[in-house]
Amino acid sequence: MSSSIRISDETKAKLEAVKREDETFDELLDRLAITRTEEDVREMAGFAEEGIEEHMKQKREDLNDSFEGRTTGPE
Repeated sequence: MSSSIRISDETKAKLEAVKREDETFDELLDRLAITRTEEDVREMAGFAEEGIEEHMKQKREDLNDSFEGRTTGPE
């Protein structure tokens, strides 16, 4: 049994942009329609080491500090 769904031209263009050459739209939508369980989300959330957020903030501040005083082009 098949079904029809209506989508805008913009949405169709976006889907066509990610559709593989040898893939049907049904296969594309099946590939994109991934169901995540709460357990999946918890596992993904735990991939980073503890304290990584603070480390990243510090590195960003360090990088911003290193750019202070630089010009964007010749004067």
